[in-house]
Amino acid sequence: MAFDFYMPDIGEGVVEGEIVSWRVKEGDKVKLDQPLVEVMTDKATVELPSPRAGTIKKINFKDGDICPVGKILVVIEEEGGAAAKPSSNGGHKPHAEPAKAPPAAQRSAPSTTAPTQQIQVVDATHERARVLATPATRRLARQLGVEIGRVPATGKHGRVTTEDVKNFQSTGTAMVPARAARGALEERIPLRGMRKRIAESMSRSVHTAAHFTYVEEIDMTELVTVRDRAKARAAERGVKLNYLPFIVKAVVSGLKKWPMLNASLDEATQEIVRKLYYHIGIAAQGPHGLVVSVVRDADMRSIFDISREIDRLADVVRNNTATRDDLTGSTFTISSLGKLGGVLATPIINFPEVAIIGVHKIEERPAVRNGQIVIRSLMNLSISVDHRLADGWDGAMFLQDVKSLLEDPTTMFMEMV
Repeated sequence: MAFDFYMPDIGEGVVEGEIVSWRVKEGDKVKLDQPLVEVMTDKATVELPSPRAGTIKKINFKDGDICPVGKILVVIEEEGGAAAKPSSNGGHKPHAEPAKAPPAAQRSAPSTTAPTQQIQVVDATHERARVLATPATRRLARQLGVEIGRVPATGKHGRVTTEDVKNFQSTGTAMVPARAARGALEERIPLRGMRKRIAESMSRSVHTAAHFTYVEEIDMTELVTVRDRAKARAAERGVKLNYLPFIVKAVVSGLKKWPMLNASLDEATQEIVRKLYYHIGIAAQGPHGLVVSVVRDADMRSIFDISREIDRLADVVRNNTATRDDLTGSTFTISSLGKLGGVLATPIINFPEVAIIGVHKIEERPAVRNGQIVIRSLMNLSISVDHRLADGWDGAMFLQDVKSLLEDPTTMFMEMV
């Protein structure tokens, strides 16, 4: 008998999910709990297993479609047995069906097999109202099908010669077979899944928050020494210790002194909401794009504990098993590309937060200390701040506090609560 598998409520407050990719197609045989489809809600992607064994009879939503909670996602023809009775959970039809998604959200994504076309680009700089050329040269151009106004002139006083026409014609003929041999010059990829969520989030942040960026150079030499000494003890506890946990602790200490940077703006009520908890987002590249995982209550964790949590979050993001709590609720974000951190960047604020720090690479560079040129381990930190809620003074003083803690790790440990 046919079993209707309804889109389940797979997260608190979730009313719809985007179909990322189907693992099956109509006519396929499936087993109980066999993966059926990848669905994205907010920033989390989940894999829905088959609630029945049988044959895929009908798939109602294609890749890229938006499926509202409570709509029939797929119909499975069960292997024998009586008709399945819908229940109130497990993907069956709910008692009260939520409101339908708007028509715009139900349209299908564009096909990945869009026809390709050769696009001819005309260089208008070669167009001339008056072309200098002899009648013989003009006649040759007409015979060869060459637009003489596009032929670069090499003759005296800018005259187009017969050789110019021949060279232009032979070059153009050679380019056409070359393009044909290379095949399509464009590829169209549907904007969906994680990349679509990133695009929406970044666009909203840029068009809402009034960004400004402040940069400071950090002397990490002392912290490099501390971390090197602590690596062995961390390894004994199964911890791979890098610099990010130290930066998290320094950021939390700075946020306690400058609470406006650990806030958000409730635009509906026109209220500034200062957060009295410290959930630090870690923005890093995941297998499907940029992901912000969240170290919750970072102020209550030790350096080693933060390191373990960062490693755990990296694993669940990489394996696509992150929960909603793993990926939502951050109050301030740290963006780091590790060794690829570069010299300077202007990170985009993780809306609706007030600020984000960009962590850049640590490298040995010459520095002046006590009138002497010495080699130090230097790093740049950049902070982007929403100028609607915080001023340049707030951002600069916050970063100066972070700088002082990173440059003198002893002070950092004294600051820890």
